[in-house]
Amino acid sequence: MSNVDENKKFNETLPYISRDLSWVDFNERVMKEGLREEMPLLERFRFLSIVSTNFDEFFMVRVAALKRMLRTDAGKILDPSGLTVDQQLKAISEKVHSIVNKQYECLRNEIFPGLSKNGLSLLGPDSWSVPQLDFLDSFFVGQIYPVLTPLRLEDDKPMPFIESRYLNIVFLLEYENPPADEPASKELKVIVPLPGVLDRLVWFPAYNDSFSNPENSNTENAENQKKEKLSFALLEEVIVTWGTYLFPGFRVMESMMFKINRDADFSVDEQRDEDFVDAMVEVLEDRGRSEIIRMVYSPGSVRLKDELARRFSLEEDYLYEVDGPINPADFLDLSNVASLEELSEKPWKIHKSADFSEEPIWDRISQGDVMLHLPYHSFDPVVNFFQEAASDPQVISIKTALYRTGGAIPGIGLQSGSSAYSPVVRALEQAALNGKHVTAVVELKARFDEERNISWANRLEKAGVIVVYGLSRLKIHSKLTMVIRRENDRVKRYVHLSTGNYNYRTAKYYEDICLFTAREDIAYDAGLIFNMLTGYSAFQTMNRLTIAPTGLKRRFLELIEREANRARHSYPARIMVKINSLTDVDIIKALYAASRAGVKINLCIRGICTLIPGIAGVSENIRVISVIDHYLEHSRIYYFFNGGAEELYLASADLMTRNLEHRVEILFPVQDEKIRGEITGILNDYFRDNCNASVLDSSGKWTLLTPPDGEKSFRVQKEMLSRAAIDIPGPVKLEYNVRRSPNYKE
Repeated sequence: MSNVDENKKFNETLPYISRDLSWVDFNERVMKEGLREEMPLLERFRFLSIVSTNFDEFFMVRVAALKRMLRTDAGKILDPSGLTVDQQLKAISEKVHSIVNKQYECLRNEIFPGLSKNGLSLLGPDSWSVPQLDFLDSFFVGQIYPVLTPLRLEDDKPMPFIESRYLNIVFLLEYENPPADEPASKELKVIVPLPGVLDRLVWFPAYNDSFSNPENSNTENAENQKKEKLSFALLEEVIVTWGTYLFPGFRVMESMMFKINRDADFSVDEQRDEDFVDAMVEVLEDRGRSEIIRMVYSPGSVRLKDELARRFSLEEDYLYEVDGPINPADFLDLSNVASLEELSEKPWKIHKSADFSEEPIWDRISQGDVMLHLPYHSFDPVVNFFQEAASDPQVISIKTALYRTGGAIPGIGLQSGSSAYSPVVRALEQAALNGKHVTAVVELKARFDEERNISWANRLEKAGVIVVYGLSRLKIHSKLTMVIRRENDRVKRYVHLSTGNYNYRTAKYYEDICLFTAREDIAYDAGLIFNMLTGYSAFQTMNRLTIAPTGLKRRFLELIEREANRARHSYPARIMVKINSLTDVDIIKALYAASRAGVKINLCIRGICTLIPGIAGVSENIRVISVIDHYLEHSRIYYFFNGGAEELYLASADLMTRNLEHRVEILFPVQDEKIRGEITGILNDYFRDNCNASVLDSSGKWTLLTPPDGEKSFRVQKEMLSRAAIDIPGPVKLEYNVRRSPNYKE
């Protein structure tokens, strides 16, 4: 057999994991963080809550897409893993049901009882004392009842509108005294949406323990009596208990809580260039009334569950019963209760970077490249970069690409003076008002941030910013800003590149790396990219930057093949990568081939990985780990040994087909020797983690690593935190009390 035939046969039999099943495995790893008994209770609770929010988005996007494929010829096409769409959906249902059951078993048997022992009690209707019942009765009548809107559910009429992800209660009623023209056995159904303006948690006043719980008055030890006792009820249980107020003349026979997930896998008609924003608004409106993909519901009424499943056209695989509070993420603010500090991990300090002092930011960048490792370093220098550009009279132009900027939209709950208002957007507005030439490429297609981005774009345009709405059929995911400053009768360009977004909120808990530089070759390439994004420009050869979709995938394949070729000639060869996801088949084939050639490959992949390591003759030289910890791992780092002339790159892109072929992404080199050494050290340390890293084996299973006997424990995020604390100029500034674990998604 020729080498060509052998390679063809090899490529046809390569092993892969289903992309979507790999994502479910990732969420299982998040869930298992919540099962770790050595962690503080509220830290465990956060991870368990993240599981619910992640699955909401997963069903709204990925499962919705698979269900749509099932109804077309695409449903007959095999996934690279060899599974049909139907097989993938069946496997997803089985795995997700198992994960959700374990999640709620932990909440029910460990988290809430543990919180209760520490002075925080979630009380159900069976536990409410007489004073508490009196309080809730008054609270319902005065503050809840006036806001509620019951919606009839009639057999011969369309369903009332049910919003995705929001909690609802459905009641089954019967007449107390049936009218003469109605059958005595007639049953009526009503849905009551929980208004978003009402707090989910109803806090009880502090009662004297001996009065509210007399049976416990002599059993509590002295130490526990010193603790502040806090208790609360759930809004939905209060509504169910006093539901008869809503239905005079009727009896409540049964009730049930539920939420739905709607199909959100919509794309805008990008041919409508003349009214692209209007087209995007239509997408958002369509998403609000799209197909229902999943229902999560509480136990209590088989009849109501079956009725809703029928009306929503949901099969059993898409019904999820949970014995506990739906949407537990609504409880995350419990970490802000002062008396519960001991139940949370001590806040991690965010340090001021030693590379920035009081000198103008332009002077510092002119001296050499500067790196920030977020959130161990403060995001302030990035904000200052925009703010100084806005106010500096020598700055004449700012060009930036915005994907997710964070912050609330002024006029929708918060005013522009609020700390939740994006300081980056505010600086761009001010720069335009100060007469500078400001261009913002705003990506409206950032999923679930579309409405916010449309609002930002409108505000920026009103301030005089030139706003460009991206490119047709390509999502702009690159993170790039260029400031043009007039200095000594010449123009100098300052560039900021990052692996993460210009979002000051997620910068507090997303791990990312960004780079400031004034290098002419980088600045020249950045100018070419902005010309491409805002106008018409044929692809031109760049000095340092590589972009998708025109050249990034090809560049990665070349870099991998270069290492493989060195290994074939018996030279040392090594690849290290830290990314969020690996799914592109061509890249995986290249990595398998490099492994067969003898290249040592270490992959740190937070989420999806469809490559299978450790298979003899295929991937025995590949090791795959995943780190899940306090911060969300988000940076993309690429290292190639290159015969000892090491090359290191940072990127906005993961190794997914969507990133490499359907987005505008940027790969940028780390050229400063000191910074290259620091980032290489960071990358190596990820593969030393034996506390929060899981390893993927040849069977496709993930196992959490623990320190072997006699080996010291090593937690990479704690190591990064310690490094950031070294050589801090002046007193450390505790900018943010980071208690909240991240949503483990991008």
